[in-house]
Amino acid sequence: MKNINMVGKTVLITGASRGIGAAAARAFAAAGANVALVARSTDDIAAIAGDIGEKALAIPCDVARYTEVETAIGATAQAFGGLDILINNAGAIDPIGHLPETDPEIWGRTIDINLKGVMYGMRAAMPGMIAQGHGTIINISSGAAHGPVEGWTAYCSSKAGAFMLTRAADLEAREKGLRILGLSPGTVATQMQRDIKASGINPVSQLDWSVHIPPEWPAQALLWMCTSEADDYLGQDVSLRDEGVRAKVGLS
Repeated sequence: MKNINMVGKTVLITGASRGIGAAAARAFAAAGANVALVARSTDDIAAIAGDIGEKALAIPCDVARYTEVETAIGATAQAFGGLDILINNAGAIDPIGHLPETDPEIWGRTIDINLKGVMYGMRAAMPGMIAQGHGTIINISSGAAHGPVEGWTAYCSSKAGAFMLTRAADLEAREKGLRILGLSPGTVATQMQRDIKASGINPVSQLDWSVHIPPEWPAQALLWMCTSEADDYLGQDVSLRDEGVRAKVGLS
């Protein structure tokens, strides 16, 4: 693992109660950053923030509600004197199933979290980042952003939309000092993968658990993506399936 110094930086991570979000919060704190943990699971983020200590702030927030996202970003900037990094990690995969049998309400909720939630984070964070002349925004992407997967119409559609948001926001804001990019982590050993396996639909659900990478790997990749070494990937997705990327991150 590379030793990356984040002292003096402030990062806000959505979906920080478990999986990649929780691992990233611990990794950024270990690197010296101030960390705001954002999630609906109040007890979980409070426990993780308690473990990290005074450099951590737990903020209950539903990313599908813009006013809550705006409040969370404002509270973070006030507590730590600014916001340097936003990681839009919160995500949902339901409903898993074929489109003709899909519940439109649940389908819409995933769009609210995975697509509108990402836009809300960017919309709330970008004015302050542009004003200070710098900032990094990383959106957690997926191979599902780039190709269809059986039973995942909401997930694929929302991730494809979020990837285009990454590209469009980079086009607009790179000249203003912002670094905007995505991380496609591959399959990670998290609760989402347990839900996928339980569905029994599509080849991903048939994967053996041993092939999934630990959440600490994408957490390390996120740290690396906040450095100038990742500037070649601005406006794009960094894929952790790529052995070359793993070598750059220090995971190979």
